Amino acid sequence: MTTVVAAGRRILPRGWTDFAGQLAIWFGFYFAYLGARSLADRNPAQAFWNGWRVITFEQRTTHDVVETTTQSIATSSHWLLTAAAWTYWNSEFTVVGLALLWVYLRHNDRFIRFRNTVLLANIIGLVGYITWPTAPPWMYPSLFTSGVNHSNGLLAALANPYAAMPSLHSADALIVAFFLVSACKHWWAKVLWALWPVWVWFCVLATANHFLLDVLAGIAVGIVSLWTVRKAARAYPIIASLL
Repeated sequence: MTTVVAAGRRILPRGWTDFAGQLAIWFGFYFAYLGARSLADRNPAQAFWNGWRVITFEQRTTHDVVETTTQSIATSSHWLLTAAAWTYWNSEFTVVGLALLWVYLRHNDRFIRFRNTVLLANIIGLVGYITWPTAPPWMYPSLFTSGVNHSNGLLAALANPYAAMPSLHSADALIVAFFLVSACKHWWAKVLWALWPVWVWFCVLATANHFLLDVLAGIAVGIVSLWTVRKAARAYPIIASLL
């Protein structure tokens, strides 16, 4: 036990108690998210109708469906399509989780703002899923081809099938890029993380998991979350430091 405590003091910036508290906040939010998500699954007819409205809006404004263009690019290469699929499944929980852990361990002074920004973006997204459930492009097989296997039992159970608007993949990728570009020291790492959200935006379109309008809404959610948390931290620094 003494060895474990000593290791925690050496590796963890604020010790095991704070680390456990951060895990409790993160997993507590996740399970609350799963519970609230069930509210968004109750009206599939409305979700499909909202999806058609998005398609119609894009066709009127762009005279094309942008998603089909990105899909044709991705399907031209098996490697590119596989990379896009892996990015879709891992960009949200794996990359966000590892990014939060790295910032917590190496740049702890930035962690609270990073965590709060991600949480706020996901809360906004959840409100969107409940009030505006939207079927993703892959549910319209006459127009789009899915680049991701959605039939896996575990993945199907964890995923919200009508959570296209807004795209939290897009929002979280932008937030991760913002904090990691500022935290990384090497120029090449900054460049890679600056390109990360652009790659994620391409992947969610190429795999038919989000419409262009979903991506734009996700970008807006990310920007609003970054701005709100920054303003709140400046206006209420004591409260922000305790969260």
